[in-house]
Amino acid sequence: MRTPRIACCNFIPDVNELKEFALRYGFSGMDWTFTMESLPRTPREESSLVETISKLHPLEVRYHCALSRVDLGDLEVERAEKALGILRRVCRLVSKLAGKFLTIHVGLGLDSTNGLSWERTVDRLAFLVRLANEAGVRLCLENLAWGWTSRPELYEKLIRKSGCWGTFDMGHAQVSPSVSTKQYRVDDFVSPHADRFLNAHIYHAEDGGRHLSPTSLRDLEERLRLVRRLPRCDWWVLELREERALLETLACVREFLSSEPVGRTSHLSAGNLPV
Repeated sequence: MRTPRIACCNFIPDVNELKEFALRYGFSGMDWTFTMESLPRTPREESSLVETISKLHPLEVRYHCALSRVDLGDLEVERAEKALGILRRVCRLVSKLAGKFLTIHVGLGLDSTNGLSWERTVDRLAFLVRLANEAGVRLCLENLAWGWTSRPELYEKLIRKSGCWGTFDMGHAQVSPSVSTKQYRVDDFVSPHADRFLNAHIYHAEDGGRHLSPTSLRDLEERLRLVRRLPRCDWWVLELREERALLETLACVREFLSSEPVGRTSHLSAGNLPV
């Protein structure tokens, strides 16, 4: 695996200030998040976004779709169709922006999966994967702190049955009920399909929707070592939106990488799983 590229989120509204911050602290990429409020609605707004993203050059940009309560598998057919239409539009937008990677969710913003159909979720997710592929975009499914993707055995099935790629969120994994009850371990989120992960979200833990920075490298070291062994996961997003917490996490990640040279890192595979 190559040395990972460290990315930050688009947490500063002014794109010129955002780029200046990223370059000042040595980030090599930007993880750009879409919400329902920030999605362009007209061709003019799309053109404006294209111009905005172009200002981030030479930083690589990948995309993250944080659309709360927009689910392909909604039990209400009209809502499911609307969700599919929105996500198809996002895939086309990412392609127009010359993006190659898009992270999405299942169950984001919901309090229960009772309103979702498993079969419809799998079928529509597989359909969206095919559409994204045609647009030159790799669609990645992120694990959440609760719901189906918070359960390693169901997360594995969603990735395998749909053919999507993975975005491993270490903070969500840390607080998931499956891990906190010791039914599963953090590495169970990735070990069945280690070669499917293209992105990682790096921070300590999630608390009430807020992402927390580590107090020291010890908080992250085991999980960073796990991510380091994923053969294709060389995009590490420090997913914190407060400058101090972001820089604290950056210091820990750099400390880890300085002590873990590339030559000492082995890949995680079916024949080389952590015990």
